[in-house]
Amino acid sequence: MSPTIAYRGTVLLLWGLAAWNAFTCRGLFWDGASFLANMLETQGFHDFYPARAHIAWLTQWPVLLLVRAGVRDTHLLAMVFSATLLAVPAALYHLSLARVRQKGALLAAVIAVIGTVYMPTGFFIVGEYNIAYAAVTAVFAIALTGDRTSWRDGAMLLALGLTCIASYEAMIYLGPLSAAVIAWSARRSREPFGRLLAVAAALAFLGATVVSGSTVVEYWNHEHFVEVRGRVWQFWQNLQFLVVLAGFALIAVVALVSPSWLAGRGPVVAALVTGAVLVSTPWFRQLVNPESMIFPPAHYLARSAAGGLLAVLLSAMWLHVAWPEARWRLLAMLHRPMVARRLATAMFVLVLAGAVPDVALSRYWSDYLAWFRGIVTTRTGLVYADELPMRQWPQRLFAQDWTYPALSVLVRSAPGQAIVVTRNDYKSNPPFDPSCGTVPALVGFRWR
Repeated sequence: MSPTIAYRGTVLLLWGLAAWNAFTCRGLFWDGASFLANMLETQGFHDFYPARAHIAWLTQWPVLLLVRAGVRDTHLLAMVFSATLLAVPAALYHLSLARVRQKGALLAAVIAVIGTVYMPTGFFIVGEYNIAYAAVTAVFAIALTGDRTSWRDGAMLLALGLTCIASYEAMIYLGPLSAAVIAWSARRSREPFGRLLAVAAALAFLGATVVSGSTVVEYWNHEHFVEVRGRVWQFWQNLQFLVVLAGFALIAVVALVSPSWLAGRGPVVAALVTGAVLVSTPWFRQLVNPESMIFPPAHYLARSAAGGLLAVLLSAMWLHVAWPEARWRLLAMLHRPMVARRLATAMFVLVLAGAVPDVALSRYWSDYLAWFRGIVTTRTGLVYADELPMRQWPQRLFAQDWTYPALSVLVRSAPGQAIVVTRNDYKSNPPFDPSCGTVPALVGFRWR
C-alpha cells in the first residue's frame, strides 16, 4: 500500500467517524450530559476546572453561540456539542498527518498514535485529554517537518501552546517534551519572527507544565484524584486498548531484536492478526464469556496509559529525525522507504480494524439513548434507576448514576415528563463537580 493511500484512508476514517458519532450525540456520554445541561442552564462556559478551562472554551463556544441566537432544540445542540468535541481532535490529527504524509516513518508513527492512543480511548470524547494529546501530536508533526521554523509554523505552535496551558494534567510530562522539541526546531530557523513565536510557544508549554504540576499538588489528596491514581494500572480493562497495544508492542519488540524483520511482510502480517482480534471484540461477549466485552467506561481508565504511550511514540519520532545517519541498525532501517511504507500500511490496518468496535459502541449508544428517551417521554414524575435494568446488558455500558437527571432533562420533548434519578442524596456520594447530579431547569428547551 502506498503512503498516499494510508494517509487519505486515515483522514477519511477520522472525519467519517467524527460525523457519525456527532449524529449519534456521543458527546452526551457520561459527564457530557451534565456539561451540556449546565451550559444551557447558565448560558455560559462550563469551565468548572480551571486547569482545563481552555479546552472547555474551545469546545463549548459553538453551542453557546447557538443558544444566544435563540436555538432551544436540545437534540440539535447535543449534535453540535458532540461535533465540536470530535472535530477538534480530528482536525489536529488531520494537520499532523498532512505535515508528515511525505515523511516515511513519521507518517507511520502518527497513524500509530491515532490507532493506539486516540481511537481506543476516544469514546469518552468529553475528556479533555483527547484534544490535549492531539495538540501535542500536532506540535511534534510541525516541529519535526519544517527545515526552518516559519512565522506560520511559529504561529500554529503558539496557538497550540496557549490552548494547552490549561488543558490536562498529562501536560506535566508532555509540556516539557513539547517545549524541548520546539526549542530544538527553532534553532534551525532563519526567520527571526518565526523563532520568536516558537520561543513563545515553548514558554507556553512550560506554563502548561506549571499549571498541571500545581493542580496535581493541590488535588493530590482529593478523593477523586486518589481514586484516579489507583486506577492508572487498570488500563487492561479496556479491551480495545489492550489488543492494539499488544499488537503494537509485538511489532516494536521484534523490530528491536531483529531490525531486518521490518524489511519483510512481518509487520503487516502482525497488524492483520491484531486487526482480526480487534474486529472480533464486539462479539467477545457472545463467543468468549459474558464479561469479555468492549466497555466504554474503560476508555476513561486507559487514558493515562495512553498518555504514556503517546510520549514514547513522540520521543521515537524525534529520535528518528534528529539522528538521520545513526549507526543504530533499527534507526537506519526506519529511513528506508520500503520499510516506512510497510509500517504505514501496518498502522493503517490497526486504525481500520479499530473503527469496527468504535462503530459497534456508537450503535449500542444510539440504542441506549433511544431507550432512555423512551423512558423519559412515556412517563411522568421521578423514575428511580434501581427500578430500571440499568445494570443489565447493554444498558450497563453507558450507565452513570449522577448524570441521569441531566440526561433526562435534555431528552425531554415537553415539560412534566419523567426524570430518572438514583436514590442518592448526592452529599454522601457526591459527584466531582457539585453542580452535576442536580436537576437543571432548562426552561424553554426541548428535544425535537
